[in-house]
Amino acid sequence: MSEAAVVHWLLDSDPAIRWQVLRDLLDVPEHQWRAERALVASSGWGARLLAVEDADGQWAGGAFVPGDFSPAEWEQVGQPWTATAFVLNQLREFGLDPGSGPAKRAVRLVGANSRWDQGGQPFFDGEVEECINGRTVADGAYFGVDVAPIVERLVGERLADGGWNCERANGSVRSSFHTTINVLEGLLEFEAATGGTPGSRAARATGEEFLAARHLFRRLGTGEPADERFLQFIHPNRWRYDILRGLDHFRSAARLTGASPDQRLAEAVELVRSRRLADGTWPLDWRAPGRVWFDVDDPPGRPSRWVTLRALRVLRWWDGR
Repeated sequence: MSEAAVVHWLLDSDPAIRWQVLRDLLDVPEHQWRAERALVASSGWGARLLAVEDADGQWAGGAFVPGDFSPAEWEQVGQPWTATAFVLNQLREFGLDPGSGPAKRAVRLVGANSRWDQGGQPFFDGEVEECINGRTVADGAYFGVDVAPIVERLVGERLADGGWNCERANGSVRSSFHTTINVLEGLLEFEAATGGTPGSRAARATGEEFLAARHLFRRLGTGEPADERFLQFIHPNRWRYDILRGLDHFRSAARLTGASPDQRLAEAVELVRSRRLADGTWPLDWRAPGRVWFDVDDPPGRPSRWVTLRALRVLRWWDGR
């Protein structure tokens, strides 16, 4: 397919994808992509997720895991993805308008009724793990909740190498790619919503330096890939890192700040470019196991609209188009 045909294929999809194609690939006027984004609340995947919301505003009866969860499910099937935290992540990725009635209702009820499984903390007060709190900051900031106290906590939880690790409380002194990208996305969303604070902006800079110094996937000491799966494309990412997620973060940060592309990302960009299929699309390499409300992509091994959208907008940004 030509690039125009690939874009047409992307548009023949859900409103959650279409509005981002209009904004990020076609540069349509803002009122047009906003009109398409408004459909997320009333049709397609966004409406389907809103339709399974509990009466108290949660999903599946829990904050991080479903109300009927058992540890055996995690061991035998995989981590479940149907509870409130992961649904809010998806609604943000879909672009549910924060000003819409369904978004306001959900956020109000989650704030009033949802408590973290770990310690019973109110949802928007955050949990204890940096990875979870990074996503909570991203969701809260996007949907208009004051998450400044969690941001301040995350700023103070940086490790000496500039990033974050959920295992810090257990003694880890080395940052994790996974945790760092989750925190960075939260700090960027907070900055977009509020302007950030001197501390949050400085923390975002050190976290991005942690990734860029490692060319988004290499060990700093040996230069070897830190994890071969960082080079494979996953969607939904949930808490997991891959180079496309890293590149899309840097693209989003540049959109906000006007920063020029960091040339240390070039190797990761070319790896993404090299994975393009003959028909102009990109494949989904794998999907995390576990309970979901429904799939939002074709099976692994097939062309993926989500991966293709992200790859195209990353390359468009990198190539200055």
